Amino acid sequence: MLPDTVDSAKDSAVQERAGFGTTWTTEASQDPFIHLTLAAERTSTIGLGTAVAIAFARNPMSTALTANHLHHVSGGRLLLGLGTQVKAHIERRFSMAWSHPAARMREYVLALRAIWNCWNSGEALAFDGRFYQHSLMPPLFDPGPNPFGAPPVYLAGVGERMAAVAGEVADGFLAPPLATTTYLRQVLLPAVAVGSARSNDVVTSTFQTCAMPLVATGCGPAEMDAAIEATRARLAFYASTPAYRAILQLHGWEHVGEELGYCAKRREWSAMPQLITDTMLDTFATVAPPAEVATALRKRYEGIADRVIMYPVQPWSAPLTAEVLRSSSRADSN
Repeated sequence: MLPDTVDSAKDSAVQERAGFGTTWTTEASQDPFIHLTLAAERTSTIGLGTAVAIAFARNPMSTALTANHLHHVSGGRLLLGLGTQVKAHIERRFSMAWSHPAARMREYVLALRAIWNCWNSGEALAFDGRFYQHSLMPPLFDPGPNPFGAPPVYLAGVGERMAAVAGEVADGFLAPPLATTTYLRQVLLPAVAVGSARSNDVVTSTFQTCAMPLVATGCGPAEMDAAIEATRARLAFYASTPAYRAILQLHGWEHVGEELGYCAKRREWSAMPQLITDTMLDTFATVAPPAEVATALRKRYEGIADRVIMYPVQPWSAPLTAEVLRSSSRADSN
């Protein structure tokens, strides 16, 4: 398993020196591609991933151009992680079209590959899909071949349909932070396998399944307690979303998700973390002292995920990052 992390681009150089395989950034209140462009300037070897960029907030051409350019200037280090976001955000926050998310995402990825192939091979652009059509590429707008080729595409998904799409047309699958090992084994990984079986060699032989667990750790009791409470609050927010209800149902906590949803609708944010019990916290997150983080993650995800993206809710200090990496080195040597 490769040690990766989710953090801000300003810490990417520290993460590279510490030995992380990839630094991933999310799309929330800031643009992930700007973050990774800054990270590309400050680093030379660490991978640069989006976990995730919101696909349906952009058309395939704009995503293809941005990703191609970033892949070029970073020396071929981009891992393009895409997600759909939910209907309310796509329609009401981004004012974009929403329908048939799994079928639309499948076509979105195929459109990206057609555009990149046009630029890299010189073939005419002729993509005619149900949701996207691309047939015009004058020389002025053609960046030409990328010396590093096209970036790998990873898809995020909560349900079976999107996991199957990832297996069929993507280079990797990004499991959501709430995906427990039970949910991965019983629901998501079998769906990825179904998609892979119908891939027709679209995906590469290096397909990777990525777990992205919330990690609560800290140097000393105060930092540890703060990390646990921040993680509990983040879990409450995620679990309030109907999209995650199937995961909660699998573990017998669907009623908690419904109650969290009611709280969110009433904007009772401060009451939500109290509904996340210690058992739920330990099921959905990895809670461990920094010297034991890598061992705990390995024990949980060995044989399930090809790589683990550590997702701390709060930024890690340099001493905490160093200790977690030392624990990773010790775990690899055992």
